[in-house]
Amino acid sequence: MVGGTKPRVLILLRKPPIPTMTSALKKLRIASRKSRLALWQAEHVRSLLQHHHPDTDVEIIGMSTEGDRVLDRALYEIGGKGLFTKELELALLRGEAELAVHSLKDVPMTLGEAFCLAGIMAREDPRDAWVSPTIPALESLPQGAVVGTSSLRREAQLKAMRPDIEIQPLRGNLDTRLAKLDRGEYQGIVLAVAGLNRLELSHRIAQYCEPTLMLPAVGQAALGLECLVQRQDVIDMLQVLDHRPSNLAVSAERELALRLGGSCRVPLAAYASWEVDRMRLRACVQLPDGRMVHAEDHQSVENLNEALGLGAEVAALLMAQGARPWSGQDGTNPWVNAPSS
Repeated sequence: MVGGTKPRVLILLRKPPIPTMTSALKKLRIASRKSRLALWQAEHVRSLLQHHHPDTDVEIIGMSTEGDRVLDRALYEIGGKGLFTKELELALLRGEAELAVHSLKDVPMTLGEAFCLAGIMAREDPRDAWVSPTIPALESLPQGAVVGTSSLRREAQLKAMRPDIEIQPLRGNLDTRLAKLDRGEYQGIVLAVAGLNRLELSHRIAQYCEPTLMLPAVGQAALGLECLVQRQDVIDMLQVLDHRPSNLAVSAERELALRLGGSCRVPLAAYASWEVDRMRLRACVQLPDGRMVHAEDHQSVENLNEALGLGAEVAALLMAQGARPWSGQDGTNPWVNAPSS
């Protein structure tokens, strides 16, 4: 148990049969959310798997999650990241699918003991995007501008830059968020570049937010491949899709977040980038009193243990400035309606 974080344990209600390697390679079912972006991601994985394993029949099973159904409240108010993964994990447990494809930023920092991340695919562009039909850049925002986001991470960084702007909630899938912008509900919104790129909507981007302007979410733009720990046949099949540099980078980010109780309920950002064989990890978190603290370090990283060590080191640097692990076990969230620096 790392940093006092208790792993989320799901009870295996019915133990699915373990197919042989031969039968597993004949058919593989992918559990996916039903949003256009999620289905694009699942189809991307399906296409690559069929390229590398042409004798395997790969099927996509679309599913609705609680995170997709409840759109009138922010994620941190209704249970956090696990709302996007729970139903897909249950499909794995019931033997209805062998693989779940996730946006890694939606995956909790600890998985139930029945599950594992069998691979992390090559990361897309991890930056955030400023999307606005009238305002070309965040630096050009007029006094009191209305900006849409339901991310505590984005809100904290936006308010640190511009305390005068008004943040309004923004939930729904990517198309829904853009439609709200087009109806004039906001002067601009912040979205992930990766999602816009994947759906060929990059023409909507007014400004690419460099990490020096706004640090991304932990795991942003990476796809995680989740399956049951006991399915070594599926794990072996997925190794061809694992991208080691992306895997090490997001592992460092997730270790940092784990040590700070990181979830969508904590305004935490972290981004690991490569400089030849050295990894630079930058992070920031808003303290409950509204102050933003930043930390970074760079080290030579050649394996998972060294990546996790870098994550732990940068977490310690943040904690030395006042950051503390947050579990939320008392039901309170000090960052909701917290003052902004």
